[in-house]
Amino acid sequence: MTTRRPPWRRILFALAVGLSLFQLWQSTTGTLSATLGRPIHLAWVVVLTLLAKSSWTGKGPAPRWSLWLDAALALAALYCGWVIVSFDYRGVDHILYGLTTHDLIVGLVFVILLFEATRRAVGWVMVGVGLVFLLYAGFGDLLPDVIANRGFTLERILRFQIFTGAGLFGTPLGIAAGTVFIFVLFGAFLEVTGAGRFFIDLAFAAAGRFRGGPAKASVIASAAMGSISGSAIANTVTTGALTIPMMKKLGYRPEQAGGIEAAASTGGQIMPPIMGAGAFIMADFTNTPYREIVALSIAPAILYFGCTLLFVHLMALKLGLRGMKNPPPVRRTLQEGVHFLLPLGLVVALLLLNYSPPLVGAVGCLAVVLTGMARKRTRVGWRTILKGLRTGAVLALPISLACATAGIVVGVIGQTGIGLQFTESVVQAAGGLLWLALIFIAIAALVLGMGLPVTAAYIVISVMAAPALEGLGLSLLVAHMIIFWLSQTSNVTPPIALAAFAGAGVAGSAPMRTATQAVKLSLGFFIVPAMMAYSALILVDGTPVTAFVFAIVCTVALISAAAYAIEGFAVAECSVAERALFAAAGALILVPSDALRMAGVLLAAAILALHARNVKRGRRTT
Repeated sequence: MTTRRPPWRRILFALAVGLSLFQLWQSTTGTLSATLGRPIHLAWVVVLTLLAKSSWTGKGPAPRWSLWLDAALALAALYCGWVIVSFDYRGVDHILYGLTTHDLIVGLVFVILLFEATRRAVGWVMVGVGLVFLLYAGFGDLLPDVIANRGFTLERILRFQIFTGAGLFGTPLGIAAGTVFIFVLFGAFLEVTGAGRFFIDLAFAAAGRFRGGPAKASVIASAAMGSISGSAIANTVTTGALTIPMMKKLGYRPEQAGGIEAAASTGGQIMPPIMGAGAFIMADFTNTPYREIVALSIAPAILYFGCTLLFVHLMALKLGLRGMKNPPPVRRTLQEGVHFLLPLGLVVALLLLNYSPPLVGAVGCLAVVLTGMARKRTRVGWRTILKGLRTGAVLALPISLACATAGIVVGVIGQTGIGLQFTESVVQAAGGLLWLALIFIAIAALVLGMGLPVTAAYIVISVMAAPALEGLGLSLLVAHMIIFWLSQTSNVTPPIALAAFAGAGVAGSAPMRTATQAVKLSLGFFIVPAMMAYSALILVDGTPVTAFVFAIVCTVALISAAAYAIEGFAVAECSVAERALFAAAGALILVPSDALRMAGVLLAAAILALHARNVKRGRRTT
């Protein structure tokens, strides 16, 4: 944990390790109720953030006044947390007579401290979103009728947000404190014990010998680690530190290497089984078993990474690149790190057997430590264990803060009823057209995602927009799946493509050029949700298997046609006419008509076959 306060480092270390141990205990025993466990978790997170993230942003060491300020804020957060934990939720006095002045002040101060901690760890945008919704709850009676509400007093807002177990301490924070934290900790243990390097080595061993091997290995490794890490940006930096230099060495341009890593790392957030913790949130929001979410996500995730790999392959063909001359042997790589696969296999098996996700995550952490101790070469000591506990807590801080602030948004929506009004407005604005509503939601996801973590963006957008999509004919699960995918796009889409910019930093390339490459490589984030909405790509109850297979075929053809048209290359360089015909085939597949889609698939296949034949004939004549 970076801090400008050397005297406080041991305190911060102890707080971080203590938070991880507390969450492990809570995950395995489930002793504390939500009204106790969530306030303790959030108060701990706020205190740790206020001490670790300095209020001083100037150059040089932090002045003494900023140290005292941060210490005072942390103590205030600790006191507020104690009052909230001690609050009698079962009593009726606060319902009949309202909050006491003391409780009202404590609630207000805690919200302010939460916003300050969120500002330091996440950024101003997340704070702005939460503040706007609170102001809307208080002054909604002054707004136009189409978005107005009755207007609530400060006492009623704070009582609902803090002292009811809803709002700030509602479902988003519950998921972050229970499931997400533990799986972030699981990913941290994998990282500090060397699993990250093993997965990268294994990917290079499996794909390194093929054309453009390092880039394809980067996609595979990032898919594996990105699913667990929960952060596309962090995964881009950690995995990219190893893969991007190798891609550049092979012959990829710097912006291509950075874009490939950003697209692959962002894709890890939709990759089963963990899906960057998104699967757990979606399961809770849609009341769908976790294993069903995972099962339904496999085909779309494969299609996304197939799209990215196709672009990587076409780039390699255009640049005339080959594979690695001496990739690491698969057998030797597996022998050195096969024990890292055991915890992952155990976690997946237990989750599919419907064990509690927090308990499974805790068991996974223990399994990583035990398997690490079993191998002499990778033996895990106490220093490594403590490092994993600390790293997991630090990585989870912004997630918990973002989810708590998102909980404020969810609480305001529930208290004011704006969700129903928003649903009606979207349906009316779209004129009942699903495709237009999808465009509105995609734009909202992109704009919100520019300043919010993708988890928070998904929570905020899904609460508002999922009912609108459901009202236009989609099932609730499909609506959430589409929103979850679209909420990832801000990581790779200019102007604020944070994962792409992180990749540019590692690659030493221009940020906007890298982002342009990243959004092209992430085309699946736009194609797959469109096919989810207009085909049987999500195999929900009652969907014929033949319709699902047809949807897969159409999506593969659409991705291929789009890639050939955009890249201008298939077997060899495409002519202008061929690119136009590929684009036309893709447009036909997008139309929700089986006959036109079949025509598009056949057209794309015919153009590719003719293109390949012409290339073959040209080679023979030369």
